[in-house]
Amino acid sequence: MNQNFKLKLKDIKVFVLDVDGVLTDGKLLVMPDGDFLRTMNIRDGYAMQLAIKKGYHIFIISGGHSKGVPIRLARLGIKEVHMGTVDKLSTLKNLISQYKLSHDQILYMGDDIPDIEAMKTCSIPCCPADAAHEVVEHCIYVSKVNGGQGCVRDIIEQTLRAQSNWE
Repeated sequence: MNQNFKLKLKDIKVFVLDVDGVLTDGKLLVMPDGDFLRTMNIRDGYAMQLAIKKGYHIFIISGGHSKGVPIRLARLGIKEVHMGTVDKLSTLKNLISQYKLSHDQILYMGDDIPDIEAMKTCSIPCCPADAAHEVVEHCIYVSKVNGGQGCVRDIIEQTLRAQSNWE
């Protein structure tokens, strides 16, 4: 872990998250109609809704397609859900411009190669414990928790605690 990790947490105002492999364990249950089912961790959900209530932004940038994911995330109060994203860096740049953010305010949690370029532009690139090794090489924090098992709760809780915003 990078020595400045805990200090950098004090500046974070935005969490950028991938879906498959971060909010989920990366497994898909293929239904007979061709749709996919995913599971999400309820504690990740609690942490995300708490962060939003405390004034943080959460941006979802995913290459995956799902009807259910945006519905679940909207119920948590997340307004920026970008599914089917081919170029995550461009999407992130647009959000940074739209919300007038600086890179030092952004934490990005991804787990696979499509996340790397966007992650490299953020103050805190991080990943779940079971992320692809190419991603781990670019991270200043690797959660001890796997994707879909509470890694999002881990990073949000640490950030809110660092800023005295955890309950």
